[in-house]
Amino acid sequence: MQIHVDGIAPRIAAVLVVLWMAGLESAPRNDVQEPAAGSSSALEILRIRPNFYMIAGAGSNIAVQVGADGVVLVDTGPRERFADVMSAVRRITPAPIRFIVNTSADADHVGGNDQFLQDGQAAFDKIANLFPRNYFLSGAVAILASEGVLRRMTAPTGQVSPFPAAAWPTETFESGRRYVYLNDEGIEVVHHPAAHTDGDASVFFRRSDVIVAGDIFDMTRFPVINRERGGSLRGTLQALNRLIATAIPSLPDVSREVGTSVIPGHGQVGDQFDLLDYRDMLVIVRDHVQDLIEKGMTLDQVKAANPTQGFRKRYGADTGDWTTDMFVEAVYKSLSSEK
Repeated sequence: MQIHVDGIAPRIAAVLVVLWMAGLESAPRNDVQEPAAGSSSALEILRIRPNFYMIAGAGSNIAVQVGADGVVLVDTGPRERFADVMSAVRRITPAPIRFIVNTSADADHVGGNDQFLQDGQAAFDKIANLFPRNYFLSGAVAILASEGVLRRMTAPTGQVSPFPAAAWPTETFESGRRYVYLNDEGIEVVHHPAAHTDGDASVFFRRSDVIVAGDIFDMTRFPVINRERGGSLRGTLQALNRLIATAIPSLPDVSREVGTSVIPGHGQVGDQFDLLDYRDMLVIVRDHVQDLIEKGMTLDQVKAANPTQGFRKRYGADTGDWTTDMFVEAVYKSLSSEK
């Protein structure tokens, strides 16, 4: 956190900020209070590290890192669940929102952006009001995402964008990696082109040893390869391989708690072994579909051949927004287009 001072001793300003932050008790709580049983707005809070939490139940998983600089959020959940998600964050800490990272432009990942941004900015404006007029705090709150997320959240001139302007990322990057340092921790945001979509990013918290994978990794269903939004089979496999290479494996003979924790877009927290299983499942299905294509089978014939056999019970669905048939079709069309 940087404070620029003009006219009054910097030490006085620093003391005031420290006192204000101390009043917030910004350190994470050990005794997170859950809402009453049976509450329709109840969200699950899982403590992964002393200063790192996952909020589940609002739609996509939301990661919360807490420290002296405030709260870092990875994804913000759907817009209609903002009050519930904010309540969960406040059960963890009263510290202000400092930084937000979006892993994709899906509505259940970015829907609460503008409301969290507003809340965080109001908190930092309160700090600024503690000082004379010539005091100000720089870089209070920001939303970081890949350039693809911004393209999906906006619309050409004359058309209505799918999200309000206040929810758009304030900082973007096109490819490669972006680094941030907050709460005494290096945070690495990696762009994965043409994976689940064309705007996917994973977030690696180096000191906490936690990877937030977004919808590249989903413990509840087959990989969502959204070809209409720039996703591809090859890009998804490349992204999974990169996550596997980044994660440190746990040691089953010692403890599965010592390796890198991986937060998926949906479902329970995993580790490198879960990433390997998920990647291997996708490779097996890909190879089976490729073999059927080489035999001259049509899409309908490939679906009837059940290339997901052995995995369907764990990841498959016959209804909903991502069915097994939709997954097989995405794999089939990806392979056909790569010829």
